[in-house]
Amino acid sequence: MSLKIGDIVPNFTAKDSHGEVFESQSVLGRKPLVIYFYPKDNTPGCTTEACSFRDQYEDFKDLGAEVIGISSDSVKSHQKFANKHQLPFILLSDQDKKLRHLFGVRDTLFGLLPGRVTYVIDRNGVVILIFDSLNAGKHIPKALETVKELVL
Repeated sequence: MSLKIGDIVPNFTAKDSHGEVFESQSVLGRKPLVIYFYPKDNTPGCTTEACSFRDQYEDFKDLGAEVIGISSDSVKSHQKFANKHQLPFILLSDQDKKLRHLFGVRDTLFGLLPGRVTYVIDRNGVVILIFDSLNAGKHIPKALETVKELVL
C-alpha cells in the first residue's frame, strides 16, 4: 500500500519512546498531524531534522498540530535519542517496517537508506502533503507552511 494525497490514513499502532502502545486513533481525525519518517536516530541529518522539529514544536502546537517521528530504531534507541536532544514530540518505533509499508515510504540511494518523507494530515485524517526529500532541513518549513494553510 502507498498513501497518496487525498487518502485517509488508516488506524495503526506502534510503541513510543516510553514503551507504551501508541494508537493513531487517539489523534487521527482530531487534529492536524505531521508524521515524518526518518532513517536513523543519532545520525547527523536525522538529528538536525529532529532538533529542528523540536525548535519549532511550539509553532506546530500553537496551530493545534501534533508532530510524530517514525524510524525503525528500537524503543530504547528512541528513548535515548529523545532524552539526549530533549525532543518533546512522539517518536514511534517501526522495527518491522509495517508503518513504512503502510505509508509507502521507499528506501533511497539504491535501497541503502530508509526514506525521509514527511506527511501532513488534516484534522479529518486526510493526507494533504507528501514531502519526499533527503534534505532534512527542508521538511520543517514545508510542513509548518502547510499546517498554517490548514488553519487559516
